[in-house]
Amino acid sequence: MGTLLPAFSQTTPDALQVPARFSRPAIESDEGGLWALMDREETKLRRGSFVIRDDALNAYVRDVVCNLAGEHCPDVRVHVVRTPLFNASMAPNGMMQVWSGLLLRAENEAQLAAVLGHELGHYLERHTLQMMQDIKGKAALGMFFAAFGLVGAIASIGVYASAFAFSREQEERADRFGMHLLKRAGYDGTQAAQVWDNLLGELKVRGGEDVGKRSILFGTHPPVANRRDALLRLAGEPGGRLGTQEYQKMIAPHRLEWLRDEVRRGQYEESLALFGRMLKARADDAEVLFARGEAYRLRDADGDVQAALDDLMRATALEAAPADSYRALGYLHRKRADAAAASEAFEKYLTLAPDSPDAGIIKTYLTQAKP
Repeated sequence: MGTLLPAFSQTTPDALQVPARFSRPAIESDEGGLWALMDREETKLRRGSFVIRDDALNAYVRDVVCNLAGEHCPDVRVHVVRTPLFNASMAPNGMMQVWSGLLLRAENEAQLAAVLGHELGHYLERHTLQMMQDIKGKAALGMFFAAFGLVGAIASIGVYASAFAFSREQEERADRFGMHLLKRAGYDGTQAAQVWDNLLGELKVRGGEDVGKRSILFGTHPPVANRRDALLRLAGEPGGRLGTQEYQKMIAPHRLEWLRDEVRRGQYEESLALFGRMLKARADDAEVLFARGEAYRLRDADGDVQAALDDLMRATALEAAPADSYRALGYLHRKRADAAAASEAFEKYLTLAPDSPDAGIIKTYLTQAKP
């Protein structure tokens, strides 16, 4: 098929030219066969249990993509997927996945657009097709398609991420193209650097300053120390659309469940860094106070019982406290052998969530606590 890359390399974002819409390749060609295989993976994804079937949310994310993609909008199909990791991806046939872990971490529409613009950059430069050309063997190709298809169900995601990663040159080019799309759509380009910094802050808690060498996510990206500065240079002066209120309103119906998913992920140090950042922005966020308290409770390291108690007490003092916060508080008091306080918390939980799947277990605890 020959080279798939455009001719520019060091051009500024404003000088980039978005290519014309791609024609579907002939099915008998190598590229056409790859598209057909990817179409099958998209059908599996669409029918799977990980896709979030919220018409309003999907339409909103698609609108963000279309603002960036311009004339390529009709060729992009957006799938919002419930997977508690920071990621978005785009296949050469126009299938885009946006994971709930990314939506939870983005603070505004501009940050979401920065990530999606980067993925569109890979698509417009046809990096994925180039990668697929380089894959040797049917087994490896099958793994590649699984990574773009039902990856939310695959526990060994790190294997796929490390085996099928873009080169640093491709990542730099996608950054450059993504910034072009971001600014063309009227967003604040500096948010691209901010979303990178936020994610880096999570990963540093386990990887230290050399997270760029230890993390699968950053292993093939430009050096961590340089990327933020490079993005800021590409962005120029701050200014443009943020879309904070609209974004937060759109994700609000799903946010608590995504916070639960983040806690269930079991990477407590990373989650605590995320929750701490979120609480700096809004100290009285009852959902995040619950999530951080639950993460402390489940980690159960030195000092975590008191930290969990502090957060859960703050959460339950707020009118918007999730029912889960009372259950977590009940378990915490039970661990501390405070039967009266545990019973009070569990009873409040059952009042707020009488049909919860664990209601029977909680009732058993209450019976055992009676003298």
